[in-house]
Amino acid sequence: MPWLTLTVDTGAEHAEALSEALLELGALSVDLLDADAGTPDEQAIFGEPGEAPPGVWQHNRVSALFDDDRDVAAILREAADSLGLEKIPVHCIETLEDHDWVRLTQAQFEPIPISPRLWIVPTWHTPRDHDAVNIVLDPGLAFGTGSHPTTRLCLRWLDDNLQGGESVLDYGCGSGILAITALKLGSARAVGIDVDSQAVTASRDNAAANRVENAQFYLPDNLPQGSYDLVMSNILTNPLRMLAPLLANAARQGGQIVLSGILDEQAQDVMSIYRQWFDMDTPVFEDGWACLSGRKR
Repeated sequence: MPWLTLTVDTGAEHAEALSEALLELGALSVDLLDADAGTPDEQAIFGEPGEAPPGVWQHNRVSALFDDDRDVAAILREAADSLGLEKIPVHCIETLEDHDWVRLTQAQFEPIPISPRLWIVPTWHTPRDHDAVNIVLDPGLAFGTGSHPTTRLCLRWLDDNLQGGESVLDYGCGSGILAITALKLGSARAVGIDVDSQAVTASRDNAAANRVENAQFYLPDNLPQGSYDLVMSNILTNPLRMLAPLLANAARQGGQIVLSGILDEQAQDVMSIYRQWFDMDTPVFEDGWACLSGRKR
């Protein structure tokens, strides 16, 4: 069954209200995107815990999906009237043909080479190198598929630095990818913590799919007592600032810490905080993101 798509460009003052009006008038879904994406005027908006909501872009593109029997032009006129707009915004209405969306989505995710011996492989692909360390992982509800620079930076650190036999804490585990990889690279045990119960469930499922043992995943209140040889956290800068005492306390003396989810320009600030406990290494950067590491004194 085909659908109809409506695309409307509008300013920040009307974007959210127009989105809500279209939903009330029968839109099946509405997306709000930066109309300047991919141009020099693209506006980066980063939201972090503890900060006010970042709002919308200066120029917004509202995209709405409707059943193919709806009079989308009339719906847009009604939405514009409800907002008091004198003119109907510039828009485009197109037919979206039905497809095998599962197959099309899967086609977007290929195996990801992290290093010559480490790959992230979706379940619908056959590993290209059966002798490599292949992490079986599908895109899902939790962050961490190996496609984002912050995850790749942490995975490469593990590949380059693990000696085998370590105890690992992954705070903000998402999909569980870092804990699972650490175990497949020889760590003795790994604990993952996440504030999202769906992430905890996804991590447990992914650990089972990769047949790793000694992997445990919890919500923060259930974090086991004890210290670890390696503490990792790939989240965002503000939480890393707030969690610094907790993460430092979780690392044993002589143990290591790895931090990511940090923008290039935030790296020195985060390092200055963690230098209270750790001798910090030179940061590693990729595509505007930083990975920090250090050893506890």
